[in-house]
Amino acid sequence: MKFTISQKLIAAAALGALLTLSACGGGADSGQQQMGPPPVTVATPLKQDVVDWDEYVGRFEAIETVDVRPRASGYLQGVYFRDGQFVRKGQLLFTVDPRPARAALSQAIAQLAQAQATLANARTELARSTTLAASNAASKEEVEARTAAVRSGEAGVAAAQANVRARQLDLGFTRVTAPISGRISERKVDPGNSVAADQTVLTTIVSVSPLHFVFQGSEALLLKYQRQDAGTQNGTPVRIKLSDESDYNHSGVLDFVDNAVDATAGTIRARAIVPNPNGFLKPGMFGNLRLEGSRPYPALLVPDTAIVADAARQTVYVVGKDGTVAARPVQTGPLVGGLRVIRSGINANDHVIIGGIQRARPGQKVTPQTGRITQPAATPAAPPSSNAPPAATAQPVGR
Repeated sequence: MKFTISQKLIAAAALGALLTLSACGGGADSGQQQMGPPPVTVATPLKQDVVDWDEYVGRFEAIETVDVRPRASGYLQGVYFRDGQFVRKGQLLFTVDPRPARAALSQAIAQLAQAQATLANARTELARSTTLAASNAASKEEVEARTAAVRSGEAGVAAAQANVRARQLDLGFTRVTAPISGRISERKVDPGNSVAADQTVLTTIVSVSPLHFVFQGSEALLLKYQRQDAGTQNGTPVRIKLSDESDYNHSGVLDFVDNAVDATAGTIRARAIVPNPNGFLKPGMFGNLRLEGSRPYPALLVPDTAIVADAARQTVYVVGKDGTVAARPVQTGPLVGGLRVIRSGINANDHVIIGGIQRARPGQKVTPQTGRITQPAATPAAPPSSNAPPAATAQPVGR
């Protein structure tokens, strides 16, 4: 069989390519054989005292809320505040037309004067009868009648005096004053309108400092707190952030835990008291609260990225003295910055893989390179989102 020149050239090129591929394949195999175990970064867990903080959603409420109502009926005469201003206890807010109350008071005073005159006359008659009876010029029955008249007169004076005091109260009730200090709402009734005693709501006042922060806790967390003797004691610290804040800037203390669990929801109502000296916080605002949920305890921390999770468990990879990787099932706790609390599964001397974990396989050897776990610098938290907050976080003691 004869080959043309072009066929010979094609055959030579194919043979050269085949030889080149064979050479490359041999080089790769030899290079792989020359490579050692993959490098990874290992470090011992960071030891630190921390405090667990559980998170809740709640809202602010005024400690005192009052609907201002008149205690006298009549026509509203005047308004003596600006809508929304801060008012002091006892400050004049409204007046009801006082003329009917003044007239009733004048009538009561006149009735008192009449009763006093009647009493004075009865006493004079009693004195005269007593003198006549001493000389047998008046009967004993007449003296007794005069004595009864004096007693009746004294009772009449007492009744008239009580009526005067009542009319004075009615006149005082025409001045509606602030029952508490706080922020007042807008007026709901304008001057000239008729108001009914103890019925018409004129405005409302809420106290502004301090405020309550009310939230609901689960029965499971209540049991945890009671077993640890933490989280349910008055004076337990709390921290709060508002919906547009990235950090927990407002501090307070727990001051009330309800006496029963809601049987329908399985939750218990709790309340914290929060200072509000500048009045920035308003009743009705929502926020996220962190409650100190544990006593300070020593903890082992590793980067959260060093934890391998699957459907069944969470593990960390540790490297033995011979460089072999082993998977350790762990029980994890809350986050401390970017570090995760490890409650059990490793000890303080284990060398945990914190870098290059994707190159490690349990049972295989690696080349460990010594690293170090450090507490990251405090950075502002991520902006708030619509997702629910984590169940718990932790903070180093002293922060």
